[in-house]
Amino acid sequence: MAITLLLVIAALLASNALLVTLLQRQLVQQLDDRLRTAVTTAARLSNMEDTSGESAPETRDAVEGDLAGDVYVAYLDAEGHLRHTLRPAAHGTPRLPVLGTAAITARDQHPFQVLGKDDGDEWRVIAAPLAAGHDTQVDEGGSVVVAGSLSPVHTTIRQLGVRMLVIDSLVLVCLGIIAWFAVRAGLRPLRRIETTAAAIAGGDLSSRVPQPATTRTELGRLSAALNGMLDRIEAGDAARAATNERMRTFVADASHELRTPLFGIKGFTELYRMGGMPERADVDAAMSRIEREAARLARIVEDLLLLARLDEDATGDVHPTLRLTPMDLRTLAADALHDLRALAPERPITLTGPGGGPPGGAPVLGDESRLRQVTSNLVGNAIAHTPPGTPVRIGVGTLDDQAVLELSDEGPGIAAEQTGHIFDRFYRADTARGRTQTGGAGLGLSIVRSLVTAHRGRVEVRSVPGEGATFRVLLPLHPDSSASDS
Repeated sequence: MAITLLLVIAALLASNALLVTLLQRQLVQQLDDRLRTAVTTAARLSNMEDTSGESAPETRDAVEGDLAGDVYVAYLDAEGHLRHTLRPAAHGTPRLPVLGTAAITARDQHPFQVLGKDDGDEWRVIAAPLAAGHDTQVDEGGSVVVAGSLSPVHTTIRQLGVRMLVIDSLVLVCLGIIAWFAVRAGLRPLRRIETTAAAIAGGDLSSRVPQPATTRTELGRLSAALNGMLDRIEAGDAARAATNERMRTFVADASHELRTPLFGIKGFTELYRMGGMPERADVDAAMSRIEREAARLARIVEDLLLLARLDEDATGDVHPTLRLTPMDLRTLAADALHDLRALAPERPITLTGPGGGPPGGAPVLGDESRLRQVTSNLVGNAIAHTPPGTPVRIGVGTLDDQAVLELSDEGPGIAAEQTGHIFDRFYRADTARGRTQTGGAGLGLSIVRSLVTAHRGRVEVRSVPGEGATFRVLLPLHPDSSASDS
């Protein structure tokens, strides 16, 4: 506001100075015009000195009436000396220079300024030569001088300047008061932003800047940008908190999963050291249990290492842990069919297309060994979580320009609240199942999702409690694949 007022003051001073200068020039120009009229009239009066007849006085009075205003009129001789004064001025007398005939001719009736004799006021003067007439003195040459005081002009300019200063002061006071309230009202949203920022700095990430009615102003756009930034910050903070929580859960679950087989191994070794296995059969049984626990421990560690490698950022479109070659998902579907028949011969198993119908080709660019791991985990999940004899359907083909491999069962299904966590690590929908060899560590479906994501695909689960579940793997279609129909 101070800068604005300073600019307004500078603008007012500049405009007032320009106005005063223009007005002064106009007033001086008007005075010069009167002096030119007066010098013409005075020259005519000099030719009427010898006018005879009864109308001579009236004629001279009429011509002298043209000398309007307070002007000084005097006649000079050829040497520039005062011959007589025709009309003295009411306020003062100009100090005239020596105006001979040559000087008069050189000035050519152009106005010039002189000072007064007594008060030092400035005068505008015009001198003109007299033409030869009936007067013998005039015949010898001479001139007429007309002068007007600039004191009225200076008085008018001073009065105007004082009035302008008064008006400008009032205008500045009014502008300052209006600007004060206007700026305070304009900065009110910024104060709200300051309050919001202080609240956010105090830890309240849910605070938001009040949104103005329009976003066309700078404050509107600033508020919208700040709210967008705060939304992202809050979302990022929530994501970090969720990640930390998942990490803590992951560490706890991984520690528990690793501790169970380790404690089993440690218990059997301590029992052997304390002499609790006197018979060879006891030692063989303990070694068999230790072998199974070690194998389980190795599987968990391998799964964790695989997930860790899959979590690493890929340097390009292809994940560095994958070896991609053209292949067809029908091969994996056929292998899954054989595995199910071998592991659960009592189950009815069918091979169809996605959702039903005849199976079709599904060419992709993938790592066959990793995708076999996907199908084996899905097969193992179906066998482990459905009752014996539950029908299973394997679907393969294309859908919406994507290669599809799905495995559907008619088991108990998955509850809606569990569907969103089914792919989380160490998560198991069957909480009653113990952490034994029949109950996995809860990493199988996590590995499925990570492997499919590494192939730039996605995995979906659709389930209705009591009607079964369908796991569907969707991968980018690779039409140039040369995989054979088998």
